[in-house]
Amino acid sequence: ETRPLAAAGSVVAGMALIGLIDSLIVLIADMGGLWQFHLIRTAMALPLLLVLARVMGQRLRPLRPVAVAIRSGLLATSMVLYFGALAFMPVGEAAAGLFTAPIFVLLISVLALGERVGPRRLAAVAIGFAGVLLVLRPEAGGLKAASLMPLAGAVFYALAAIATRRYCARESTLTLLFGFFTGLGLWGALGCVVLAIWQPVAPEGAAGFLLRGWTAPDTAFLFWTMVQAVGSIIGIGLLTRAYLLAEASFVAGFEYSLLIFAALWGWVLWGQVLSPWALVGIALIIGSGIVLARRGGTG
Repeated sequence: ETRPLAAAGSVVAGMALIGLIDSLIVLIADMGGLWQFHLIRTAMALPLLLVLARVMGQRLRPLRPVAVAIRSGLLATSMVLYFGALAFMPVGEAAAGLFTAPIFVLLISVLALGERVGPRRLAAVAIGFAGVLLVLRPEAGGLKAASLMPLAGAVFYALAAIATRRYCARESTLTLLFGFFTGLGLWGALGCVVLAIWQPVAPEGAAGFLLRGWTAPDTAFLFWTMVQAVGSIIGIGLLTRAYLLAEASFVAGFEYSLLIFAALWGWVLWGQVLSPWALVGIALIIGSGIVLARRGGTG
Protein backbone atom coordinates (compact mmCIF):
# COMPACT_ATOMS: atom_id res chain seq x y z
CA GLU A 1 0.00 0.00 0.00
CA THR A 2 1.36 3.42 -0.97
CA ARG A 3 0.80 6.45 1.26
CA PRO A 4 1.95 9.46 -0.75
CA LEU A 5 0.81 12.08 1.78
CA ALA A 6 2.69 10.38 4.63
CA ALA A 7 5.72 9.94 2.37
CA ALA A 8 5.72 13.62 1.41
CA GLY A 9 5.46 14.68 5.05
CA SER A 10 8.28 12.34 6.02
CA VAL A 11 10.72 13.49 3.36
CA VAL A 12 9.94 17.18 3.90
CA ALA A 13 10.49 16.78 7.66
CA GLY A 14 13.77 14.98 6.98
CA MET A 15 14.95 17.70 4.60
CA ALA A 16 13.98 20.44 7.10
CA LEU A 17 16.07 18.71 9.78
CA ILE A 18 19.06 18.14 7.49
CA GLY A 19 18.90 21.75 6.32
CA LEU A 20 19.00 22.86 9.96
CA ILE A 21 21.94 20.71 11.07
CA ASP A 22 23.90 21.59 7.94
CA SER A 23 23.44 25.27 8.77
CA LEU A 24 24.98 24.62 12.20
CA ILE A 25 28.30 23.61 10.63
CA VAL A 26 29.29 27.28 10.90
CA LEU A 27 29.44 26.83 14.70
CA ILE A 28 31.61 23.73 14.42
CA ALA A 29 33.89 25.38 11.85
CA ASP A 30 34.70 28.13 14.35
CA MET A 31 35.80 25.66 17.03
CA GLY A 32 37.47 22.74 15.25
CA GLY A 33 38.56 21.28 11.95
CA LEU A 34 36.74 19.44 9.18
CA TRP A 35 38.72 16.22 9.65
CA GLN A 36 38.34 16.15 13.41
CA PHE A 37 34.61 16.78 13.01
CA HIS A 38 34.15 13.80 10.67
CA LEU A 39 36.25 11.52 12.86
CA ILE A 40 34.41 12.40 16.09
CA ARG A 41 30.98 12.35 14.43
CA THR A 42 31.68 8.85 13.12
CA ALA A 43 32.75 7.73 16.59
CA MET A 44 29.38 8.98 17.85
CA ALA A 45 27.24 7.67 14.97
CA LEU A 46 28.52 4.09 14.69
CA PRO A 47 27.50 3.02 18.23
CA LEU A 48 24.04 4.52 17.62
CA LEU A 49 23.73 2.48 14.42
CA LEU A 50 24.84 -0.67 16.24
CA VAL A 51 22.09 -0.14 18.84
CA LEU A 52 19.51 0.55 16.10
CA ALA A 53 20.50 -2.59 14.23
CA ARG A 54 20.14 -4.68 17.38
CA VAL A 55 16.76 -3.16 18.27
CA MET A 56 15.43 -3.56 14.72
CA GLY A 57 16.89 -7.03 14.29
CA GLN A 58 18.88 -6.03 11.18
CA ARG A 59 22.32 -7.22 10.18
CA LEU A 60 25.03 -4.71 9.36
CA ARG A 61 27.31 -7.08 7.46
CA PRO A 62 27.04 -6.21 3.75
CA LEU A 63 26.02 -8.75 1.15
CA ARG A 64 28.57 -7.31 -1.28
CA PRO A 65 31.41 -5.85 0.83
CA VAL A 66 33.49 -4.53 -2.06
CA ALA A 67 30.52 -2.76 -3.66
CA VAL A 68 29.48 -1.23 -0.33
CA ALA A 69 33.07 -0.12 0.35
CA ILE A 70 33.32 1.62 -3.04
CA ARG A 71 29.91 3.23 -2.63
CA SER A 72 30.81 4.38 0.90
CA GLY A 73 34.09 5.88 -0.28
CA LEU A 74 32.39 7.80 -3.09
CA LEU A 75 29.60 9.14 -0.86
CA ALA A 76 31.99 10.01 1.97
CA THR A 77 34.20 11.96 -0.45
CA SER A 78 31.13 13.83 -1.64
CA MET A 79 30.19 14.84 1.89
CA VAL A 80 33.74 15.87 2.79
CA LEU A 81 33.67 18.32 -0.12
CA TYR A 82 30.17 19.55 0.72
CA PHE A 83 30.81 20.09 4.44
CA GLY A 84 34.14 21.73 3.66
CA ALA A 85 32.33 24.30 1.51
CA LEU A 86 29.78 25.13 4.23
CA ALA A 87 32.36 27.10 6.18
CA PHE A 88 32.95 29.46 3.25
CA MET A 89 29.61 29.97 1.49
CA PRO A 90 25.88 30.16 2.32
CA VAL A 91 24.38 26.74 2.92
CA GLY A 92 21.74 27.41 0.26
CA GLU A 93 24.38 27.88 -2.43
CA ALA A 94 26.38 24.84 -1.27
CA ALA A 95 23.25 22.67 -1.27
CA ALA A 96 22.37 23.93 -4.75
CA GLY A 97 25.77 22.80 -5.99
CA LEU A 98 25.39 19.37 -4.40
CA PHE A 99 21.90 18.94 -5.84
CA THR A 100 23.25 19.09 -9.37
CA ALA A 101 24.09 15.40 -8.83
CA PRO A 102 21.17 14.19 -11.04
CA ILE A 103 22.74 16.09 -13.94
CA PHE A 104 26.02 14.24 -13.43
CA VAL A 105 24.15 10.93 -13.02
CA LEU A 106 22.67 11.47 -16.46
CA LEU A 107 25.97 12.54 -18.03
CA ILE A 108 27.84 9.58 -16.54
CA SER A 109 25.06 7.20 -17.59
CA VAL A 110 25.32 8.48 -21.18
CA LEU A 111 29.08 8.80 -21.53
CA ALA A 112 30.22 5.78 -19.51
CA LEU A 113 27.26 3.40 -19.54
CA GLY A 114 25.86 4.07 -23.00
CA GLU A 115 22.36 4.96 -21.82
CA ARG A 116 20.07 6.60 -24.37
CA VAL A 117 18.63 10.00 -23.52
CA GLY A 118 15.73 11.84 -25.09
CA PRO A 119 15.11 15.56 -25.61
CA ARG A 120 13.15 16.07 -22.37
CA ARG A 121 16.02 14.98 -20.15
CA LEU A 122 18.59 16.84 -22.26
CA ALA A 123 16.53 19.99 -21.82
CA ALA A 124 16.43 19.36 -18.04
CA VAL A 125 20.23 19.13 -17.98
CA ALA A 126 20.53 22.41 -19.87
CA ILE A 127 18.12 24.12 -17.46
CA GLY A 128 20.00 22.75 -14.46
CA PHE A 129 23.32 23.94 -15.87
CA ALA A 130 21.84 27.40 -16.40
CA GLY A 131 20.74 27.33 -12.77
CA VAL A 132 24.28 26.52 -11.64
CA LEU A 133 25.64 29.48 -13.61
CA LEU A 134 23.08 31.78 -12.00
CA VAL A 135 24.01 30.57 -8.50
CA LEU A 136 27.78 30.83 -9.03
CA ARG A 137 27.74 33.75 -11.52
CA PRO A 138 31.34 33.34 -12.72
CA GLU A 139 31.08 36.49 -14.85
CA ALA A 140 30.45 38.50 -11.65
CA GLY A 141 33.46 37.06 -9.82
CA GLY A 142 31.38 34.58 -7.84
CA LEU A 143 33.34 31.55 -9.01
CA LYS A 144 35.87 30.66 -6.31
CA ALA A 145 37.56 27.47 -5.16
CA ALA A 146 34.98 27.02 -2.39
CA SER A 147 32.19 27.36 -4.96
CA LEU A 148 33.57 24.42 -6.93
CA MET A 149 33.69 22.11 -3.90
CA PRO A 150 29.92 21.32 -3.85
CA LEU A 151 30.01 20.72 -7.61
CA ALA A 152 32.91 18.29 -7.19
CA GLY A 153 30.91 16.72 -4.36
CA ALA A 154 27.96 16.35 -6.74
CA VAL A 155 30.12 14.30 -9.14
CA PHE A 156 31.06 11.86 -6.37
CA TYR A 157 27.45 11.84 -5.14
CA ALA A 158 26.32 10.91 -8.65
CA LEU A 159 28.86 8.07 -8.83
CA ALA A 160 27.65 6.85 -5.42
CA ALA A 161 24.03 6.97 -6.62
CA ILE A 162 24.87 4.86 -9.66
CA ALA A 163 26.81 2.39 -7.50
CA THR A 164 23.87 2.18 -5.06
CA ARG A 165 21.37 1.45 -7.82
CA ARG A 166 23.53 -1.05 -9.70
CA TYR A 167 25.43 -2.90 -6.99
CA CYS A 168 23.94 -2.16 -3.54
CA ALA A 169 20.19 -2.36 -4.14
CA ARG A 170 19.78 -5.38 -1.84
CA GLU A 171 21.70 -3.88 1.08
CA SER A 172 19.79 -2.60 4.12
CA THR A 173 19.64 1.09 4.93
CA LEU A 174 21.57 0.59 8.19
CA THR A 175 24.31 -1.30 6.35
CA LEU A 176 24.75 1.55 3.88
CA LEU A 177 24.64 4.13 6.68
CA PHE A 178 27.28 2.22 8.64
CA GLY A 179 29.52 2.08 5.58
CA PHE A 180 28.97 5.77 4.85
CA PHE A 181 29.91 6.93 8.35
CA THR A 182 32.89 4.56 8.36
CA GLY A 183 34.11 6.17 5.15
CA LEU A 184 33.75 9.63 6.67
CA GLY A 185 35.64 8.48 9.76
CA LEU A 186 38.51 7.17 7.62
CA TRP A 187 38.64 10.48 5.73
CA GLY A 188 38.71 12.28 9.09
CA ALA A 189 41.52 10.11 10.46
CA LEU A 190 43.56 10.53 7.26
CA GLY A 191 43.10 14.28 7.31
CA CYS A 192 44.17 14.53 10.96
CA VAL A 193 47.31 12.46 10.28
CA VAL A 194 48.26 14.50 7.19
CA LEU A 195 47.78 17.80 9.03
CA ALA A 196 49.75 16.53 12.03
CA ILE A 197 52.70 15.84 9.70
CA TRP A 198 52.26 18.92 7.50
CA GLN A 199 51.40 21.33 10.36
CA PRO A 200 50.12 24.25 8.26
CA VAL A 201 49.14 27.54 9.89
CA ALA A 202 45.31 27.55 10.01
CA PRO A 203 43.51 30.90 10.00
CA GLU A 204 41.30 31.76 12.94
CA GLY A 205 37.60 30.93 12.94
CA ALA A 206 35.71 29.26 10.10
CA ALA A 207 38.42 30.21 7.57
CA GLY A 208 40.69 27.59 9.14
CA PHE A 209 38.14 24.75 8.93
CA LEU A 210 40.00 22.84 6.21
CA LEU A 211 43.54 23.36 7.53
CA ARG A 212 42.89 22.97 11.25
CA GLY A 213 44.24 19.70 12.61
CA TRP A 214 43.41 17.94 15.84
CA THR A 215 42.61 20.23 18.75
CA ALA A 216 41.35 19.33 22.21
CA PRO A 217 37.57 19.33 21.67
CA ASP A 218 35.61 21.39 24.16
CA THR A 219 32.08 20.71 25.38
CA ALA A 220 30.46 22.95 22.78
CA PHE A 221 32.25 21.22 19.89
CA LEU A 222 31.25 17.78 21.16
CA PHE A 223 27.65 18.88 21.73
CA TRP A 224 27.14 20.31 18.23
CA THR A 225 28.92 17.33 16.67
CA MET A 226 26.54 15.00 18.53
CA VAL A 227 23.61 17.11 17.28
CA GLN A 228 24.98 16.59 13.76
CA ALA A 229 25.35 12.83 14.24
CA VAL A 230 21.87 12.28 15.69
CA GLY A 231 20.24 14.70 13.28
CA SER A 232 21.84 12.99 10.28
CA ILE A 233 20.59 9.57 11.34
CA ILE A 234 17.06 10.86 12.01
CA GLY A 235 16.94 12.87 8.77
CA ILE A 236 18.13 9.96 6.63
CA GLY A 237 15.76 7.66 8.52
CA LEU A 238 12.81 9.90 7.63
CA LEU A 239 13.95 9.92 4.00
CA THR A 240 14.24 6.14 3.98
CA ARG A 241 10.75 5.82 5.48
CA ALA A 242 9.42 8.02 2.69
CA TYR A 243 10.87 5.72 0.04
CA LEU A 244 9.11 2.81 1.72
CA LEU A 245 5.75 4.62 1.61
CA ALA A 246 5.66 5.83 -2.00
CA GLU A 247 7.22 5.54 -5.45
CA ALA A 248 10.87 6.62 -5.66
CA SER A 249 10.14 9.16 -8.43
CA PHE A 250 7.48 10.78 -6.23
CA VAL A 251 9.74 11.01 -3.18
CA ALA A 252 12.79 12.24 -5.10
CA GLY A 253 10.96 15.40 -6.16
CA PHE A 254 10.32 16.34 -2.53
CA GLU A 255 14.02 15.94 -1.68
CA TYR A 256 14.59 19.27 -3.40
CA SER A 257 12.80 20.98 -0.53
CA LEU A 258 16.24 20.82 1.12
CA LEU A 259 17.33 23.75 -1.06
CA ILE A 260 14.43 25.81 0.27
CA PHE A 261 15.09 24.85 3.88
CA ALA A 262 18.84 25.42 3.51
CA ALA A 263 18.23 28.96 2.27
CA LEU A 264 15.60 29.54 4.98
CA TRP A 265 17.75 28.29 7.87
CA GLY A 266 20.76 30.24 6.57
CA TRP A 267 18.65 33.41 6.63
CA VAL A 268 17.01 32.74 10.03
CA LEU A 269 20.19 31.67 11.86
CA TRP A 270 22.95 33.69 10.21
CA GLY A 271 21.27 36.37 8.13
CA GLN A 272 22.58 34.83 4.90
CA VAL A 273 20.58 36.42 2.09
CA LEU A 274 20.84 34.86 -1.35
CA SER A 275 20.83 37.18 -4.33
CA PRO A 276 17.79 37.21 -6.63
CA TRP A 277 19.92 35.54 -9.32
CA ALA A 278 20.87 32.75 -6.91
CA LEU A 279 17.21 32.19 -6.00
CA VAL A 280 16.28 31.95 -9.68
CA GLY A 281 19.17 29.52 -10.20
CA ILE A 282 18.02 27.35 -7.30
CA ALA A 283 14.50 27.29 -8.77
CA LEU A 284 15.93 26.11 -12.11
CA ILE A 285 18.00 23.41 -10.39
CA ILE A 286 14.90 22.21 -8.51
CA GLY A 287 12.88 22.05 -11.72
CA SER A 288 15.65 20.24 -13.56
CA GLY A 289 16.09 17.73 -10.75
CA ILE A 290 12.36 16.97 -10.53
CA VAL A 291 12.22 16.29 -14.27
CA LEU A 292 15.25 13.99 -14.07
CA ALA A 293 13.86 12.24 -10.97
CA ARG A 294 10.59 11.51 -12.76
CA ARG A 295 12.28 10.28 -15.91
CA GLY A 296 10.65 7.56 -17.87
CA GLY A 297 12.36 5.47 -20.50
CA THR A 298 14.61 7.61 -22.69
CA GLY A 299 12.28 10.62 -22.79
